[in-house]
Amino acid sequence: MSTLMEMPEVAECSVEGCGYNHDHGCHAGAVTIAGHAGDAACATFIPLSTKGGLEKVVAHVGACQRGECAHNDHLECTAGSIRVGPGPQDPAHADCLTFQAH
Repeated sequence: MSTLMEMPEVAECSVEGCGYNHDHGCHAGAVTIAGHAGDAACATFIPLSTKGGLEKVVAHVGACQRGECAHNDHLECTAGSIRVGPGPQDPAHADCLTFQAH
């Protein structure tokens, strides 16, 4: 990847409690996927009632720290797009639902 437009888009975010989520769309310029083994948390998640981010929904995956994900190549996400939603371990937090262990 060499440009922002080549980075995967955040196609959907269903985590209502995030300050970047407006009407199921992520308004952050880019998100980071982090977490620990078996979990792919959205590290950009911020639980605030104040809404922030960009006016247009243009969020992309800026970095992926989940090396064991099938879509990860040198810490870059190669999925066409990702979905973010409540995590199975803690529904109040955001996880990458596109995460797939290889």
